[in-house]
Amino acid sequence: MGAAYFYHLTERPLEATLPVLIGKALEAGWRVAVRGRDPATLERLDRQLWAGDGFLPHGMAGGDHDAEQPVLLTLGKAGNGASCLMSVDGAEVTVDEVKGGERVCILFDGANADAVEHARGQWKSLTDAGVSAQYWAEEGGRWAKKAEA
Repeated sequence: MGAAYFYHLTERPLEATLPVLIGKALEAGWRVAVRGRDPATLERLDRQLWAGDGFLPHGMAGGDHDAEQPVLLTLGKAGNGASCLMSVDGAEVTVDEVKGGERVCILFDGANADAVEHARGQWKSLTDAGVSAQYWAEEGGRWAKKAEA
């Protein structure tokens, strides 16, 4: 059974944190789906993943080779057999997705009160359903585990 990891972004933006987490997931041998709610955000992340410090092989959902993509950016269900789902911009995650995969990462902007409130709701609904969860926050450039359920 998988687990949900909540990442409270307070020091580094999504564009800096996401590639690191994707890299770790790929090192673990997992396929990754990055699920968002806003096409513009996914397009920005797509450009950043191509032009960033290190190349991360990926594609945007809707292409001819979705099933082969090690990392797929999507607005919906993962079409690449991902065992790691990364939720950005408050994209919804189901209990079955957490339980059926290796890991779900929920990244949320600590400077956005609505995003923090939405993440709290996700935490409650997932943990109330028996999902294992961890809450991580940035402290002085490092991640610190603040809660576990």
